[in-house]
Amino acid sequence: MSSLPPDTTFAVTGSTGRLGGRVARRLAAEGIAQTLVARDPARAPRLPGATAVPGAYGDHDDIVRALTGVDRVLMVSASETADRVDQHRAFVDAAVEAGAGHLVYVSFCGAAPAATFTLARDHWHTERHIRASGLPFTFLRDNLYADFMPGLVGADGVIRGPAGQGRAAVVAQDDIADAATTVLRHAPEHGGATYDLTGPQALTLDEIAAVLSAATGREITYRPETVEEAYRTRAPYGAPEWQLDAWVSTYTAVAAGELAEVTDCVTRLTGRPATPLGEVVRGGADD
Repeated sequence: MSSLPPDTTFAVTGSTGRLGGRVARRLAAEGIAQTLVARDPARAPRLPGATAVPGAYGDHDDIVRALTGVDRVLMVSASETADRVDQHRAFVDAAVEAGAGHLVYVSFCGAAPAATFTLARDHWHTERHIRASGLPFTFLRDNLYADFMPGLVGADGVIRGPAGQGRAAVVAQDDIADAATTVLRHAPEHGGATYDLTGPQALTLDEIAAVLSAATGREITYRPETVEEAYRTRAPYGAPEWQLDAWVSTYTAVAAGELAEVTDCVTRLTGRPATPLGEVVRGGADD
């Protein structure tokens, strides 16, 4: 791969979160200066060579200021909200106005206008807007986060959802961060590319429960639900309809086989194998 041209400038969004923060720390560890674009700059990590500036996705003026003269931008998808696509479009439009360079967008596997997982549709609309913007881009389409699998487990040790015996190739956030860092450092080599980032295996929820049990020493099982049961058991949370649809369709996308493909993109981008779920969970338990 080519070496990094001198004076290349970088901006990272989402640095207060788990994924953007991982990428920011990797760039800092390599001695790369960066701008951390954050809704609340005071919450951004304090890293050598990093400057935190304000920039909520919908704040046009702040984004234009933050991205003016920036060569490479990591765009971590915004928090899940009903207007997330509008926020994404506003960010992209401001990036164009700022004259920003290559945009690396964190998308989702199977992004499509009719994807079963409702939020994957948001990612497709965002990708489409980026393509139309004229910005050089790379899309990182992540599978479900392996790191979040323990969060599916209820207090009684049961994972519930309408996933049937479908499979998901869950991927470690550290693997995504390593891949994103590679793409940012060598952006011209990845122009126009879309990478489906997955773990090394496609697992059923029964298998995920077994891996979690072995890694934590806690008995964890999977209990399939019907779609109707899934809506009923989640209704007490009082979430808006779009959020309930997103929660339930996470599982129905697995059932439909839309998250089962295993790729070698992590290996190709990082030079090492993707991390198995058990190793991710054990590592999290050690932190």
